[in-house]
Amino acid sequence: MDLAVALVLCLCSLLLLSLWKQSSGRGKLPPGPTPLPILGNILQLDVKDISKSLTNLSKVYGPVFTLYFGMKPMVVLHGYEAVKEALIDLGEEFSGRGYLPVSEKVRNGHGVVFSNGKRWKETRRFSLMTLRNFGMGKRSIEDRVQEEARCLVEELRKTNGLPCDPTFILGCAPCNVICSIIFQNRFEYKDQIFLGIMKMFNENVKIVSSPWLQVCNTFPVLMDYFPGSHNKFFKNSANLKSYIFEKAREHQTSLDFNNPRDFIDCFLIKMEQEKDNQELVYTVENLANTILDLFIAGTETTSTTLRYGLLLLLKHPEVTAKVQEEIDCVIGRHRIPCMQDRSHMPYTDAVIHEIQRYADLLPTSLPHAVTRDIKFRNYLIPKGTDILTSLTSVLHDDKEFPNPGVFDPGHFLDESGNFRKSDYFMAFSTGKRVCVGEGLARMELFLFLTTILQKFTLKSVVDPKDLDTTPFVNGLLSVPPFYQLCFIPV
Repeated sequence: MDLAVALVLCLCSLLLLSLWKQSSGRGKLPPGPTPLPILGNILQLDVKDISKSLTNLSKVYGPVFTLYFGMKPMVVLHGYEAVKEALIDLGEEFSGRGYLPVSEKVRNGHGVVFSNGKRWKETRRFSLMTLRNFGMGKRSIEDRVQEEARCLVEELRKTNGLPCDPTFILGCAPCNVICSIIFQNRFEYKDQIFLGIMKMFNENVKIVSSPWLQVCNTFPVLMDYFPGSHNKFFKNSANLKSYIFEKAREHQTSLDFNNPRDFIDCFLIKMEQEKDNQELVYTVENLANTILDLFIAGTETTSTTLRYGLLLLLKHPEVTAKVQEEIDCVIGRHRIPCMQDRSHMPYTDAVIHEIQRYADLLPTSLPHAVTRDIKFRNYLIPKGTDILTSLTSVLHDDKEFPNPGVFDPGHFLDESGNFRKSDYFMAFSTGKRVCVGEGLARMELFLFLTTILQKFTLKSVVDPKDLDTTPFVNGLLSVPPFYQLCFIPV
């Protein structure tokens, strides 16, 4: 009996403590729905479509409001003005990365996506500089993408015009581009090591986007006491890092300080140069996690966008016909597309932007965090508070993009048919944390799509009118529904 009373008292104390902690901070934070003790607002959200829940809540609480994920507050920014004011106008103050326990357990503060402070700034600066030195926007990386586009075309020819699911092939191409930058060499599509890497990355993307992983990020203690897909995520991550460690050791035996061959060489050289620096940023652990980040950012996002793009082109054959007409006029049927062509192909450029806008790949992006106490719209947001940005609310703004739920390349064309830039195009996020691989992704999307449409006619296995292009929102990512198509050589 005494034990039961003690347990009840402990539970009541926890509930009271939870209520006190939530209420004590709420006077400084923006308003929001009343959280439940311990659980917060988790039961008021659709974990399979967080973005839709945020839109509904913004209608009640405005463009800036607070949600509690468990006992942890998170300030939500909804709409272009709020997102711009925070991530661009106050970019430094909102440049932190929010705390995600599942990722932190793997990375321990390393890498370029989930790190913070000096390590993040130095790793990001190094990654951008190295990618530029290897030709980001120049011929060397463009040559790699063009080579991969040729290999992609050859793989698609092997389908012999029969119905196929393009998911695997479209995933191989951008993954191989990253491999050529990181490891110097690309892989054959049937190479067993390459297939193993692809398998682990694909599994991890699905796991990290699942509702269970969102629950684990909200209640980290569950990871220690319950079985689940998070254990597979940790195992895959450990195996991928082991492979990277092995490649780093191989590189060290043949390292030429005057002639770095790839990203690993550049990092190892910097690691040797900085070995006496007490604030160690360049470590093998940071190298492994940075490469993991580059793979995830440079593979899954691009391949999913390509897959979504082909589905939308199947659904809208009139759009496909216009793109192919522009390809015939500017490039022809025999010369491989290059990045210089893009400035002469406004309709194709508009189509690619509209694919990204419509797909809305990362509806809420990754959480930011404020780097100091900051006054924002008359609210005081304490240092370290997580910030959730609704990119959906920007990409689907009906004032900037009339009928945002409709796929329409005209959203990015002016009255004369010229390409129209839009400040609302935040498919790669914006501000200090904008995607480090944005330049590479833009290049891949243009070169892969134009090369495919130059060499093939896309044929749907069902009437295009019956194709469903509604995104399937699965936690973190928004992905297209399953479909098949035929690649008919022209």
